[in-house]
Amino acid sequence: MAKRRFQLSEQQVNELLGAFRHCKNGPTATRYLAVRLYGTGYPVLEVMQITGCSRPSLMEWCRAYREQGVVGLLDKRKGGNRAALSTAQQEEVKRLLHTYTPSQLLGPDKAADSPHYWTVPAVVQLVAQRYGVSYRSHTSGWKLLRHCGLTYQKAEKVFKSRSTRQVVEFEEWFEKS
Repeated sequence: MAKRRFQLSEQQVNELLGAFRHCKNGPTATRYLAVRLYGTGYPVLEVMQITGCSRPSLMEWCRAYREQGVVGLLDKRKGGNRAALSTAQQEEVKRLLHTYTPSQLLGPDKAADSPHYWTVPAVVQLVAQRYGVSYRSHTSGWKLLRHCGLTYQKAEKVFKSRSTRQVVEFEEWFEKS
């Protein structure tokens, strides 16, 4: 069995313990704990069970600690919304969607599927046309619609062959009875 090369001194253990106790970021605290446990002789499997990390992650964190110290274990993920549109652009889209119809902004030929109501494909087309941003998923367009205060409405099932006159007569009869 190979002897573990990564071993922490008493000073390093105290440094990691202090950083762990004062850390308010969960992922960073997990890294401090994992490196400290591994560096004090805990078996890899036990460290993985305690912290929920994978072996490659643990080894990467140990390497980062060796090279940069406690700073190397900080969470470097940017987080937040990776929106393709800025907040100002999103507000402009919201204003446009509440002010105009698809046929007014996109033209009657491009908004043929729904000239009066905004649909996900129409919003995606508007964003591409105005801002040069193309969404890769249908969900992005749906989320933008939702952000703008519009909701998905399931289309009514209407028979195209029915007579409007007969429907009106039926509704009048139904109200009377």
